[in-house]
Amino acid sequence: MQDARPIRRSQGFTEWLPKPCTLGAHVRCSLREKQCRPTERNESRRVLPGGNAEGGSVLIRMEGNRFRRRISTRHCQRPATRVSSINAMNHSMKRYPFMLALALLCGQLSTVAAAQPNVIYIMADELGYYEPGFMGGQNIQTPHIDRMAAEGVKFNNLFAGSSVCAPTRCTFLTGKHSGHTSVRSNGGGTPLRADETTIASMLKPLGYATGGFGKWGCGGRDSTGVPERRGFDVFLGYYDQVHAHTYYPPYLIRNSEEVPLRGNNGGSAGQTYSHYVIHKAAMTFIRENAQRPFFAYLPYTPPHGNFDIPDDDPAWALYQDKPWTEPARRYAAMVTMVDRQVGEILALLKELSIDNNTLVFFSGDNGGNDYFKSAEHPRGVHLANKHPRTGVEYRGTKGTLYEGGLRIPFIARWPGKITPGRVSEHLGYFPDMLPTIAEVTGTEAPADVDGLSLVPELIGEAAAGRKQTRHEFLYWEIGGWIAIRQGNWRAVKPNRSTRWELYDIATDPSEAKNLAEAESHVLAKLTELAKKAHDPVREGTFTSPDRHERDRRAKFGRHDQPQAPAPGARPRGQGAAQPVQGLRPNSD
Repeated sequence: MQDARPIRRSQGFTEWLPKPCTLGAHVRCSLREKQCRPTERNESRRVLPGGNAEGGSVLIRMEGNRFRRRISTRHCQRPATRVSSINAMNHSMKRYPFMLALALLCGQLSTVAAAQPNVIYIMADELGYYEPGFMGGQNIQTPHIDRMAAEGVKFNNLFAGSSVCAPTRCTFLTGKHSGHTSVRSNGGGTPLRADETTIASMLKPLGYATGGFGKWGCGGRDSTGVPERRGFDVFLGYYDQVHAHTYYPPYLIRNSEEVPLRGNNGGSAGQTYSHYVIHKAAMTFIRENAQRPFFAYLPYTPPHGNFDIPDDDPAWALYQDKPWTEPARRYAAMVTMVDRQVGEILALLKELSIDNNTLVFFSGDNGGNDYFKSAEHPRGVHLANKHPRTGVEYRGTKGTLYEGGLRIPFIARWPGKITPGRVSEHLGYFPDMLPTIAEVTGTEAPADVDGLSLVPELIGEAAAGRKQTRHEFLYWEIGGWIAIRQGNWRAVKPNRSTRWELYDIATDPSEAKNLAEAESHVLAKLTELAKKAHDPVREGTFTSPDRHERDRRAKFGRHDQPQAPAPGARPRGQGAAQPVQGLRPNSD
């Protein structure tokens, strides 16, 4: 028992408390018995309050006059400090060893439970790199997200896993880059495989409550990729991305079942704004699981189009008179609405007294678009990829693999662990999230992930007990595009028929000067790495496409019309157990 220290012996029992351990270390805390004499094998078992079926449960075993208990736990953050109270309790209860052991057990269990950090990940769909205030944006008010950045660390070079919705979510959930993932097209319902580990399925065995709220995009209904089969206790929102193209759908999906929304029939008008329902459910999940460790994945759909927000939302009043087109004003209001909801989540953590034990991430999902362009604003009125003060631009947009298609705003906040106000230049991307969360929760990431844990970059190398590891390279592929980055060198192949391009991001952040010929030896090295990074895609399967296609028709209120074609309906020809119309790539 090298990881523990005895503190007292009494009535044949030894109480062991954990030694100090670094973040993520594995420690077993148990009560050791001292056998007195042989006994009869009359056994009874009971699970104490605070235990649960998934993890962290406590077993009481009585064998005649022998008592045994074991606390199953994964990690601790600091030594237990109740030695004096334990001694006092032992003195007053020395005639009742069972009650003493029970009291010690409950006290020690609460210490262990408090050490398990919660994790919340908020992902705003299509939020541009330079749009929030903390990134320099001047058009859109984001005071709560700005405060979150001031209280945590801002990453300037933490990239999306892909340049479109579904593939980027897959890299986030699985810890793999897009040369290894099962979801590389953006049809909206392409499923994860049944054998794939996600962040949620990794955390469930540790006793974590796992909830998701928003846009899934990694498997339509009746596929191997639905969230409740990939580790989530509950997921409420949109499984298919086309379904998510309306904020007034006739229903949302909760664990593959329909949740009707009153007064809605698709499109841009109705009585029930779906995002309010999703956010309320996320807040309820956090509140209901405040006394146990939880993982809350919030891939919120706003500000993705349709650009709709109720006129009575407080955010709309801030922009309704701005000199922009109405879609540009609606978009800005949707960002400020999400900002308000981020503030509500952070306030709830303080109300529940779990703020210091909760690691919160906030980011976009892929690179921004040049929305609402004009002659005056050729990169869009809100300048997603153009610095509003310096004028430096990132080439490309969502859907491309130039820098502009992959740069996202990214913050991490963890009071007492992350030094406030830091700015990190560390080079990383979405596949790093799974191993990072694995380390902070004290478990092991799957061996086949491509990501690297960011824990030393988050809390400091001294606190983490090791140096931050660095990527040999970052890799992306989507729809014929390929990109690879190693340090400041960046190689891009826009489609299968074009030649590779090479850029030095340190001197040319806008990717304007192609160095493919001048630095051919660098390009040769990167293209060879890119070849090795790609594996043929293996997608998940459907048992039936019917409910998936129903969800896609719901965007237009035609869900009850199976004869009506789903948006863009035509078979893609591979990747599912049978032709599934919703899997073909689309413009989302």
